Amino acid sequence: MKQCLFFETGKPVTLVMDQLHRKNASPRGQTRHRLKAVLKAGIVCGLAGVMQMAAGSAAQACSVALVLAMDSSASVDAREHQLQINGLADAFLDPDVVNAIEVVGGIYVTAFEWSGRYQQVEQLSWRFINNGATASAASNTLRQAGRGYTEFPTALGYALGHAAVLMKRAPAHCRRKVIDVAGDGINNDGFGPDSAYKAFDFDGVTVNGLVVAGPDSVPVDYYYAEVIRGPGAFVEVAGTYDDYAEAMKRKLIREIIGNGLASAD
Repeated sequence: MKQCLFFETGKPVTLVMDQLHRKNASPRGQTRHRLKAVLKAGIVCGLAGVMQMAAGSAAQACSVALVLAMDSSASVDAREHQLQINGLADAFLDPDVVNAIEVVGGIYVTAFEWSGRYQQVEQLSWRFINNGATASAASNTLRQAGRGYTEFPTALGYALGHAAVLMKRAPAHCRRKVIDVAGDGINNDGFGPDSAYKAFDFDGVTVNGLVVAGPDSVPVDYYYAEVIRGPGAFVEVAGTYDDYAEAMKRKLIREIIGNGLASAD
């Protein structure tokens, strides 16, 4: 921990106090004035130390920082997009999800929708969720968020890059860092996931996927091969957008609790 310095001398407060107690040459009034100043500096430094320790404790208490990325590319129609938004919003109201959040002591969450190379729109700014009330507030914010774009392709690499930047801006240093990318197709615009992982900082970050499979397994295979990465990474599969809400609930519980304590079923 850094020492507190007395502003008049630049010396540690404790040293100046010792010198003042030993020194008798200064006039009594001047000594009294300087002693008050030193004591005041000591109190301020003490409060600063307490605040610093409290901030450190808060950072240590953060279990998970979670970035949620939702697909809003042209392949997602209006109904499917609404199912996606409602599915995420409903998940934060689910008792099992709220219980998982409370068990780990709270999580930091942000969410955005993505489509083309430069079409990333914030749906939920970084916030701390630690109980039913804060989860409900996040749910309301998500439900009220409108769709940013409807006619752009699937730029998965750019979405991952944006998610990595958001993770660097997380307001706390959490024990686990997780990015969750939801989508129903493969990259078809700009650089892909492999290039994103080389260009952006994903150190210590796990990237999971929530895939809406549709009539074939191509998106699922692609996410397994190209998208997920990091410790304990997994793919959660929804058969259609009608299955999205349940898939999101399963995925969130698994990400919040951690793979070692939650079932993939």
